[in-house]
Amino acid sequence: MSHTTRTALLAVLGICFMSGLAWASVPLYRMFCQATGLNGTTGRGLRAPGAVDGKVTVAFDTNVAPGLKWKFAPENESETIDIGARDMAFFTATNTSDRTLTGTATFNVTPAQAGAYFKKIQCFCFTQQTLKPGETQRMPVIFYVDPAILKDPDARDIQTITLSYTFYPVDSGKTPS
Repeated sequence: MSHTTRTALLAVLGICFMSGLAWASVPLYRMFCQATGLNGTTGRGLRAPGAVDGKVTVAFDTNVAPGLKWKFAPENESETIDIGARDMAFFTATNTSDRTLTGTATFNVTPAQAGAYFKKIQCFCFTQQTLKPGETQRMPVIFYVDPAILKDPDARDIQTITLSYTFYPVDSGKTPS
């Protein structure tokens, strides 16, 4: 194999490797954030371990991105919950436009160090939501705060965790009106 052929082959392999790395970076970053709670990313849980001696207030923040004509709000602005216990909060979304719209919600918690301990069992944010014109939908989130938060010196004194959602329009190939 000539030097030129070997160099060309290594260049092609390098391009393929870098393309594969770029393609996989978003899902790998998302998995890393969910595992570590980086930037307030919450994790998923199967079931709450059960209440322990400790409470935390969970505040709810809602936003709708420009281009999605929805009203979106929590039913309660905050709840004080038992750490480790399963809890449920409800949100309502109303389509204020004259056409069917689909949205998807992103989420995070603050302070960021609480992200590793805030676990969602079920959430409307795991799937896209479609609302007909004028339709209002009640959407639950089932969650708990992992008792391990009480052992973390950087997180154990947190008294309020803010769970924030932003709904974005799902691109349907049409410009939002």
